[in-house]
Amino acid sequence: MYAVDDEHVLLVASDRLSAYDVILPTGVPDKGAVLTGLSVWWFEQLADVVPHHLVTARVSEMPAALHAHADELRGRSMLCRRLDMLSVECVARGYLSGSGLVDYGRTGRVCGVALPPGLVEGSQLPEPIFTPTTKAPVGEHDLPITYEQVVDQLGADLAAEVREATLAIYQHGAAVAEKAGILLADTKVELGHGPAGLTLGDEVLTPDSSRFWPADSWAPGGPQPSYDKQYVRDWLTESGWDRTPPGPELPDEVVTRTRAKYVDAYEQLTGSSFDSWLRDSA
Repeated sequence: MYAVDDEHVLLVASDRLSAYDVILPTGVPDKGAVLTGLSVWWFEQLADVVPHHLVTARVSEMPAALHAHADELRGRSMLCRRLDMLSVECVARGYLSGSGLVDYGRTGRVCGVALPPGLVEGSQLPEPIFTPTTKAPVGEHDLPITYEQVVDQLGADLAAEVREATLAIYQHGAAVAEKAGILLADTKVELGHGPAGLTLGDEVLTPDSSRFWPADSWAPGGPQPSYDKQYVRDWLTESGWDRTPPGPELPDEVVTRTRAKYVDAYEQLTGSSFDSWLRDSA
């Protein structure tokens, strides 16, 4: 993130990949461009749901001082309005997986939300739920919190607005993704305050912030095939890595398959080729 002026910042997405709060030494080619292209597309899809911070992703429309860096910025950068970001990670879940599954197995709840007994990994929830976490400093883990704790942090009115916005983003995203044959299992969004009030920031509904599953292979009861970086997490677990820095180098096959999953997610969701995004972002 780079300061542009008093009202704008430049977000540049690298090809680096993190897992379990550790940045891995091996990058995934084009990952940053996929995340940027998808975010831009989703900001357009969500424009009637919540205001967003994107000004432009076209380098030619950015301030002249940035044009000298066009080759580095093309396809992977967004000029955005500055926001006063909230101190809460806003998560919505429609299916049981990841840390939500762990929480449910231990307590029968996820972030304090009671769920029916007998759910398994991959189960669809009766309705989408808001499952916030802390926003931990770099190097530390986000921790699940209850809605009541969000009220304590933000106040009742803002907490309700944040929960409503997060669930609206999830529900709209899930409906759009389902038409493309993809299930949106869960997602994390970043919200802040700007001139338009509560505003969507950062990236949105990408393979880094969401779990995307092919709808035609969904089968509750175990891990689901995915378009996101869960494939890398699974490889890291199988490798025996203890989740402490530094992370291991990823094999070429894992890098190639991960890139393919990211590009497939972009193309299936948007209905456009990834190459067309690279051309349009000039």
